[in-house]
Amino acid sequence: MLFYADLHIHSKYSRATAKNCDLENLAIYAQRKGIDLLATGDFTHPIWLNELKEKLIPNDNGFFKLKDSNISFMLSAEISTIYKHKDKVRKVHHLIYAPDFASVDKIIKRLKKIGNLKSDGRPILGLKSRELLEIVLESNEKNLLIPAHIWTPWFSVLGSKSGYDSIEDCYEDLTPYIYAVETGLSSDPAMNWRVSFLDKYRLVSFSDAHSPSKLARELTSFKTKLTYDSLVEALKTGKNYDGTIEFFPEHGKYYLDGHRNCNLSITPKESKKYNYICPICKKKITLGVLHRVEELADRPLNNTFKPASAGEFISLVPLEEILAEIRQLGPNTKTVQKLYEDLLKKFGNEIFILRDLSIKEITKENEALGLALNKLRQGQVRRIAGYDGEYGKILCS
Repeated sequence: MLFYADLHIHSKYSRATAKNCDLENLAIYAQRKGIDLLATGDFTHPIWLNELKEKLIPNDNGFFKLKDSNISFMLSAEISTIYKHKDKVRKVHHLIYAPDFASVDKIIKRLKKIGNLKSDGRPILGLKSRELLEIVLESNEKNLLIPAHIWTPWFSVLGSKSGYDSIEDCYEDLTPYIYAVETGLSSDPAMNWRVSFLDKYRLVSFSDAHSPSKLARELTSFKTKLTYDSLVEALKTGKNYDGTIEFFPEHGKYYLDGHRNCNLSITPKESKKYNYICPICKKKITLGVLHRVEELADRPLNNTFKPASAGEFISLVPLEEILAEIRQLGPNTKTVQKLYEDLLKKFGNEIFILRDLSIKEITKENEALGLALNKLRQGQVRRIAGYDGEYGKILCS
């Protein structure tokens, strides 16, 4: 079967998250978006873990469900590790997954000896990435670790500020247990295919949602049984891994180089010209994802190579943002929200509308939306790139 998975999210116990990031609302929005499998996020947080144990019912397939909901949940957490390694301070985020609460409890027993798990749903721990992976694997050999948003400047395995120049430099002798990497909102598979050492990894994309409405910004699809073991096997071998639904990379908030405080957005070539110093305030420019990919790429910008086990990908824009653009209103306004709700009631979930519903059917309902989605599906969009923490804009109308 084909199913869509969003396996990087946060609960209401993480910083800068919405108060309605609870299981019930996450399940409701997952249904609306078209998600079949959703991460729980934050299982290291004690209060959230208690809620997960109280409310989630095992499916006997390594996943869980809420009572009266068809959405499957996968036990997950994100860990921020900050440590010194090879004469440099490293700041790397990791996604970890487990098939059962017994495995989660073993991970937590080890991690709470290292740092405070109560302060944030995404805890900051002072241990090496390799050591975290070792703990995860020793707690259960079926547990999984995926490096999170690998290109983000500040907190990622390949980030320009505090990352490494390869996956092996980070996870050392345990690197063979890394099967997939999360590409993040500011890169797409085509950008990653320029870096040959990533060829052996499955590229996954998830929303990193901090509110239920942001679910499904990015998704990964599989053509396999909806079980924990089948999903891990697909990531390990590439068999039945289908591909991803992506942001346009320019839509992400770290695509170009720049300095947000000075409204400076520039290309890697321009950064080099300025010697990586903001010409306005004379402080260091934040080097974006495009810049970092250029640094590590060993294939050209117009690369046509695609790894044998790679999936397909499509770039989309959230439906509410398209409707907001058409109406020249904010996406959270009553007018836009009513249009959005009416479309879901008539046609089904958001991913189906964006990707699969015929343009003829859409146009009958809303001509402007039909024109916008036709342009979107053909990639005929206007791109205003994000930089230094500022999201970009993708215009379809």
